[in-house]
Amino acid sequence: MTSRTRSPGTVALAALLLAAATACTGGSGPVADATAAGAGDGRTGSPAVPSAAPGGASAPTGFTLVASGDVLPHDSIIRRAAEDAHGTGYDFGPMLSGARPVVSRADLALCHMETAYGKEGGPYTGYPAFASPPEIAAALKATGYDSCSTASNHTLDSGAAGLRRTLDALDRVGVRHAGSARTAEEAARTTLLTAGGATVAQLAYTYGTNGRPLPEGQPWAVALLDEGTVIADARAAREAGADVVVVSVHWGTEWQTEPDRRQLSLARALTASRSGGRPDVDLIIGTHAHVPQAYEKVNGTWVIYGMGDQIAGDMINHEGAHDPRGNQSSIGRFTFAPPRTPGGRWEVTKAEFLPQWFDTVRGRVVNLGAADGADAHQIEIRDAIRRAVLSRGADKDGLLMGK
Repeated sequence: MTSRTRSPGTVALAALLLAAATACTGGSGPVADATAAGAGDGRTGSPAVPSAAPGGASAPTGFTLVASGDVLPHDSIIRRAAEDAHGTGYDFGPMLSGARPVVSRADLALCHMETAYGKEGGPYTGYPAFASPPEIAAALKATGYDSCSTASNHTLDSGAAGLRRTLDALDRVGVRHAGSARTAEEAARTTLLTAGGATVAQLAYTYGTNGRPLPEGQPWAVALLDEGTVIADARAAREAGADVVVVSVHWGTEWQTEPDRRQLSLARALTASRSGGRPDVDLIIGTHAHVPQAYEKVNGTWVIYGMGDQIAGDMINHEGAHDPRGNQSSIGRFTFAPPRTPGGRWEVTKAEFLPQWFDTVRGRVVNLGAADGADAHQIEIRDAIRRAVLSRGADKDGLLMGK
């Protein structure tokens, strides 16, 4: 369950503990989806053409991939978007402007859209049952995001209708998505994107849906996190032409900086799985915990246990206290190089994290990695994020702080 935010003059009650409300669940989940509008749009294929083309074709080039944390529009965030729109609806672009230079320059950019969208014209709500303005989708596109994971504990806050509205809005602006689906056929398709001569699959899963049942007759609507399912889907993505398989996971224990036992266990299992002499999964990117968590190289594969909240209001933790960590996050940036031998793995040749902070007073994302003129408060936040990110020794495997 996602923590509520602090309204002016009111401190909200703490959110229920994750373990008490919705413990990590196993079970079968669908293959991550491709948008119906996106199939055959030139950006992806079904099946895709492998990057290592025969017959002397030009060699594929490397690419950069960035991934960022939860987009979580609390009531205060919705009000800020209305103010930034100056009476013409909702504008989330200014909030994300601090991330745009990093996101837009990447060859492939992935976000996590945690909430479902409300009806056109509202009403729009924050915690506990989110119904977000669909204008967020346009802001994500303008910031430079290519695809977003949409599997979270809030995917079904507005039932199947909210799920459909969310995916429809993302389709309209040309942002791909993975992790939820409107039809069984959509759920069975893999989200495939292209970057630098590579075909990249995005798979996405959530530990649960806050106790909300999957829509009747739609067991494929939200991809639930299960080790066997992820491995099977990753292998299916390879069959569909993916050179690189990225797994987005909504997991972990809220407000806990250290990855929990299930995160560690799944990370080991998923990165150990291999087919045809190469790993089935090439990158794992985590969300949900509200706080920055560690990066770690596990079995030769990079894992981000949790990136934190990219956009959220002033957060209240499980003890009922304001917790500034809920507005701290990181962006992961990975440079992939083509295989050195035919059929080999696309290797990460450079791994970086970029510390981010959402300034709730100004309602803006701040890239602390690029803040050369950062004040003492920002430096303190940046150092806290860096400690969390490096807490499992990722610097020894070459992880750098980027700008």
